[in-house]
Amino acid sequence: MKLLLRFIGILIVIFVTVVITLEYQIISFSLYEKPKKSDVIIVLGCAVYGKTPSPFFKERLDEALRLYKEGYGKYIIVSGGKGPGENISEAEAGKEYLLKNGIPEKIILTDNKSLSTYENLFFSKKIMDKNSLKTAIIISNKFHLKRASVIAKRIGIDASYSGVFLKRYMLSDEAYGFLREIPALLYTYLKE
Repeated sequence: MKLLLRFIGILIVIFVTVVITLEYQIISFSLYEKPKKSDVIIVLGCAVYGKTPSPFFKERLDEALRLYKEGYGKYIIVSGGKGPGENISEAEAGKEYLLKNGIPEKIILTDNKSLSTYENLFFSKKIMDKNSLKTAIIISNKFHLKRASVIAKRIGIDASYSGVFLKRYMLSDEAYGFLREIPALLYTYLKE
């Protein structure tokens, strides 16, 4: 019985250590990673309500607008396929939003096939290669950046990162996002 309790105790210590380590990586990456001038700005897909970007997606798009206007990138890739309840793809909704906010159509490149973070980055890399774009800034929510960085590195994207944080959702979606990313990041590490 003592041996079993000791074994369970060791498992609990390992579990807690892994959780704390992963959460530390997620939080520290979100705090310290900064965008660098690049060839392209990649906006990772996020939910669309009908044809309207969700608050999280709108915030990502607004960050892309800011970075583009400040000269951080020459092009913007908007990524994301059409999910349940979405009338158009996330990429198309993002493109329409950017056009309404003064970005020339020739600047906006779209990936409307992707349905996951991996696919967002995989198809964005193909667009970069096709257009001879070498460096990128990847935009997502702060809680999502560490996992995006692991995937981008595996795919071969030379990237810096810019994260958004919606204070009005701090105790709901943002807090949930920082917790949900723990198993997602662990899965991403173990996948290779």
